[in-house]
Amino acid sequence: MIKLTVNGKPRELERPTPLLQFLQDHGIDSRFVAVAYNGTVLQKEEFAATTLDQGNVVEIVRPVGGG
Repeated sequence: MIKLTVNGKPRELERPTPLLQFLQDHGIDSRFVAVAYNGTVLQKEEFAATTLDQGNVVEIVRPVGGG
């Protein structure tokens, strides 16, 4: 079991998990989010090469429209 932080909350995963798989498993469309991984904002092209692992800190942000 690995422990990490996602959007400020502790999370546990069975094993290191590719970011795209994590997003898909949680019903999040990767086309419409911004992701900060250990304090660095990722480019969309980096999502596929990023794996969530022990101690990572991840922030997932969805844009919200308003007026």
